[in-house]
Amino acid sequence: MGDSLEQLGSDSSTAMGIDAAMKDGELGMEIDGAGPFRENAATAEDWRKALNRVVPAVVVLRTTACRAFDTEAAGASYATGFVVDKQRGIILTNRHVVKPGPVVAEAMFVNREEIPVFPVYRDPVHDFGFFRYDPNAVQFLDYEEIPLAPEAACVGLEIRVVGNDSGEKVSILAGTLARLDRDAPHYKKDGYNDFNTFYIQAACGSPVIDWQGRAVALNAGSKTSSASAFFLPLERVVRALQFLQKGRDSHGNKWEAVSIPRGTLQVTFLHKGFDEIRRLGLRSETEQMVRHASPPGETGMLVVDSVVPGGPAHKHLEPGDVLIRVNGEVITQFLKMETLLDDSVDHKIELLIERGGIAATVSLLVQDLHSITPDHFLEVSGAVIHPLSYQQARNCRFRCGRVYVAEPGYMLFRAGVPRHAIITKFAGEEISVLDDLITVLSKLSRGARVPLEYISYLDRHRTKSVLVTVDRHEWYAPPQIYSRNDCIGLWSIRTAFQPSPLPHSSILNGELVLAKQEASTAEVTMEQVDQERRQELIDGVASMETNDGHSSEGSHAQDESDIGKKKRRVEEDPSANGAAADYSLADNRELELKDTRNGESTAVTDYQSAPALSANASYAEHVIEPTLVMFEVHVPPSCMVDGVHSQHFFGTGVIVYHSQSLGLVAVDKNTVAISVSDVMLSFAAFPIEIPGEVVFLHPVHNFALVAYDPSALGPVGASAVRAAELLPEPALRRGDSVYLVGLSRSLQATSRKSIVTNPCAALNIGSADCPRYRAINMEVIELDTDFGSTFSGVLTDERGRVQAIWGSFSTQLKFGCSSSEDHQFVRGIPVYSISEVVNKIAAGAKGPPLLINGVKRPMPLVRILEIELYPTLLSKARSFGLSDQWVQALVKRDPVRRQVLRVKGCLAGSKAENLLEQGDMVLAINKEPVTCFRDIENACQALDNSDDTDGKLNLTIFRQGHEIDILVGTDVRDGIGTTRVINWCGCIVQEPHSAVRALGYLPEEGHGVYVARWCHGSPVHRYGLYALQWIVQINGKPTPDLDAFISVTKELEHGEFVRVKTVHLNGKPRVLTLKQDLHYWPTWELRFDPDTAVWRRQIVKAL
Repeated sequence: MGDSLEQLGSDSSTAMGIDAAMKDGELGMEIDGAGPFRENAATAEDWRKALNRVVPAVVVLRTTACRAFDTEAAGASYATGFVVDKQRGIILTNRHVVKPGPVVAEAMFVNREEIPVFPVYRDPVHDFGFFRYDPNAVQFLDYEEIPLAPEAACVGLEIRVVGNDSGEKVSILAGTLARLDRDAPHYKKDGYNDFNTFYIQAACGSPVIDWQGRAVALNAGSKTSSASAFFLPLERVVRALQFLQKGRDSHGNKWEAVSIPRGTLQVTFLHKGFDEIRRLGLRSETEQMVRHASPPGETGMLVVDSVVPGGPAHKHLEPGDVLIRVNGEVITQFLKMETLLDDSVDHKIELLIERGGIAATVSLLVQDLHSITPDHFLEVSGAVIHPLSYQQARNCRFRCGRVYVAEPGYMLFRAGVPRHAIITKFAGEEISVLDDLITVLSKLSRGARVPLEYISYLDRHRTKSVLVTVDRHEWYAPPQIYSRNDCIGLWSIRTAFQPSPLPHSSILNGELVLAKQEASTAEVTMEQVDQERRQELIDGVASMETNDGHSSEGSHAQDESDIGKKKRRVEEDPSANGAAADYSLADNRELELKDTRNGESTAVTDYQSAPALSANASYAEHVIEPTLVMFEVHVPPSCMVDGVHSQHFFGTGVIVYHSQSLGLVAVDKNTVAISVSDVMLSFAAFPIEIPGEVVFLHPVHNFALVAYDPSALGPVGASAVRAAELLPEPALRRGDSVYLVGLSRSLQATSRKSIVTNPCAALNIGSADCPRYRAINMEVIELDTDFGSTFSGVLTDERGRVQAIWGSFSTQLKFGCSSSEDHQFVRGIPVYSISEVVNKIAAGAKGPPLLINGVKRPMPLVRILEIELYPTLLSKARSFGLSDQWVQALVKRDPVRRQVLRVKGCLAGSKAENLLEQGDMVLAINKEPVTCFRDIENACQALDNSDDTDGKLNLTIFRQGHEIDILVGTDVRDGIGTTRVINWCGCIVQEPHSAVRALGYLPEEGHGVYVARWCHGSPVHRYGLYALQWIVQINGKPTPDLDAFISVTKELEHGEFVRVKTVHLNGKPRVLTLKQDLHYWPTWELRFDPDTAVWRRQIVKAL
């Protein structure tokens, strides 16, 4: 999973709750004299007896927030709770433990008995909530409930806090209550905070007990910078518990949702001392009246701190207003005010206030607090969107109920919409409530690009506009609505609407039309398709230009990537029989599109002449600029496979093929790393952005080919854009002059003249912590000067002919044993390999068919020797015992390099494994000396060109002083990459990719199910099944491949505990158990369908 989705995560320890901030030891607290001091007469024996009664009723709560919601993020944590009603099975803990959103939890008692618990209530404001459990499930422990005694809390009371420290069995801290009127803690500005209550000063969800074993407060939080803690008073807890008990008794043997009346004015009050209130304008006679009517020892009054816009008190109360009376009664304490509000829901109350010394009476309607507490959300493309809660409305200063983004997911992340955003307009429609958004979404087709406007609490005074692209592939499940159901303790799930169907191939007489049918029919078909698309694309360009102006206002403009819907048709390839005419490596002419409209011909001529007007640019820059393309690539967090290390990439590519029906762009694999991605192409020659499809990822070399539909450019754009002329021979030499040409982020061509300092520098990139593609067996070009490590482009001669791609390479710098940092560098990639692949595609070479722009085309296969090599100087090789005869033969073969290739390792599972050993020197192939990586590639290609071959190479190697001839098999790989992904219990599994196999190890028990990523809030997060390991057994049944894995997991039921055996990359086996959750985490599979060029999602097992 990705960015920080996501980042689809990386391997890390389980997230802990606020309990983790607790420190062992006693809480030393000073008594400030705020209230009567009661002497503690309890003895050590009294405490021992009390703790013996209390400890068995304290439980460890292991909670998993399955989705981000409101103030809480998805994740797993430990906390504490305690039994307050043994008969009915009720556990008290904190609100941030019960969670406002979907949660799955278990309670573990002191004897390690584990039972499932279900949320039954969480207070909208105060930090407490309740879980329920089945009392009969606890079979081997004798325990008693802990009575609640809020009246027993007093200053100076000696207390014990009984809980757990980060999931440990038991933790007991001693302390003394110092204050009963401490302000509520402020945890963070964009998350949950308690208010309109006092806290007790004196490690979450733990009972604060006295020597009689009674709970006098509930632990809520602590300060990491000191030994003080925050304890929640229990008065409102007792009231809520009584409602739950009555509700449970009235429904017999089953739980039903219980309504607990809670009233609000959407106002936050603070309790301030009389001196400060006088400075706010309180009249002396009012103060005397309040002091006389209040209990002895009263120190202050309630003052308005903030008012939520759109609430009952909006435009009636203001910050600084001093509350005098409510319904004629003097109110100076939170508890009294809350009691009155809770008893007056949907009724009006009268407030007497003083504002700057002037008295005023206001009549306000008490609102139902639960009505502004969200109990449902929309999940679409990984985003969680719901009505804005009262909690976040206070933080953000927005009206409750507005459409709030709790988690942007993929679709909104691509557009640059941040977490905590408020959506105001979508596709031109005003969005005021969640149903408005759902209605608009239901009308959009896959791939549609529409504007979205939002505001952020960090920049609330400006509206930002971005372009949102509806997912074209089935990266995620259809949009779903989750609704809280406290009767069962789960969130019910239903489909919000059915999205538009995926694009599919046209069927002619029951069979797909292939590329090698008659060219005459193909020309007619292509003409018809062009006519249908022209007006559509012209309109699309105008729309994008208008919206791009708005999107530049976004604070994450670099993340605003969009992808348009591309209509796919199965038709005959017009270039199948005329590829040489459409494209030639030596032909630099632009392709002219035939059009009968005279006006368009003039427009094409005018536009093509525009680049020539640029001044101060080299001739090479003028020639190559129309061939350059800017890439913006997004990877869905739900399928971050092959160790890809980011969700968002930029880079520059070059057009290497351009005809009426097909365009191909070459780019480095640090920009297009995997095929499971959305690619947007922006052309330097014409202001348009269109989608691209990854059609080829070279298994060895650092380049990918991305296809685009030339008809999507329109007649003007298709004529302005052209393919570059590739010049694979002669190879660059040291001292040659080249032009480095690329694009800036603003699509401006930039160039400089440089000198080749090393045309054959061998790469040596180490494996990353999370294995991902790394360039091996490659020689690259180094220059004396460039534009830095983030600038990519091409290297050309003075005539603008491309000799190399200036591409980006990913590496990882490691600091010590535990820390590392991702870096990138740029080098030149010779175009000979790109030229060979493009020629094969143009000629229709043998290979698996792939639908591209509605035409099925065979994609080339690559034969490789799956070993990792590195060069060694002949002077060093001589010291290892290499004979003078071989040294002279290798020098004669290559007098420049003067090197021999040595084996660094074989890819696990390859045909070369167990035949070649580390340190072997490869001297010759088929008796011909080899000195560089390209020699081995040429030998592999010769096998493809030979009809009589078994796919083996006759290698002459030097091993431990002996010359050996050995037959080594080669492997054939396609350029599609990973095409199958399975998500089980929140972990993303796939077949091990080449970067994993390059480590040289695959488990003997089975290596076909490799865990690539895991998701926050999932069962694998909760139980610790992280990435970088193979699943080799489930419940004792072997899982050697993905098919066997699916067969085994299909038999598993919801809520069943599963025994999983894994083997880590380091070879260490492990057995763990996890509980399958098909309600929130169904098993699904994502496959690439080459017949439709679409990624399709299929449910394997669900409720």
